[in-house]
Amino acid sequence: MKDPRTIILAPIFTEKSMLLKEKNNQVCFWVDPSANKIEIKKAVEELFKVKVEEVQTIRVKGKPKGRFRSPGKTSLRKKAIVRLAEGQTIEFFETV
Repeated sequence: MKDPRTIILAPIFTEKSMLLKEKNNQVCFWVDPSANKIEIKKAVEELFKVKVEEVQTIRVKGKPKGRFRSPGKTSLRKKAIVRLAEGQTIEFFETV
C-alpha cells in the first residue's frame, strides 16, 4: 500500500463541503488520481484515526487556461467525499 500522506493531498474547505459535513457527517479531500476507494478509506482511517463508512470519488477534468500566448490546461484531479461513522469527527474540520 502507498503511504497515506501521498494518497490524501489536501482537505477541501468550500461552502458545499461544509454543508456536507454538517448534514451528512461527510468530509472532502483532494486525493491522488491513481488511488482507488479502498486505498482512500485505509489512508483516512490511518491518518485521522476515524471509522469510515463510505467513500465516493469524483474525477475533475482540467480546465483550459492561457488562450492566446501559451495555450494549456490544468491537470486532472480527483476528489473524495468520505462519510464518517456516527459520532466520528476530524478535528481540523471543526476549527474552520
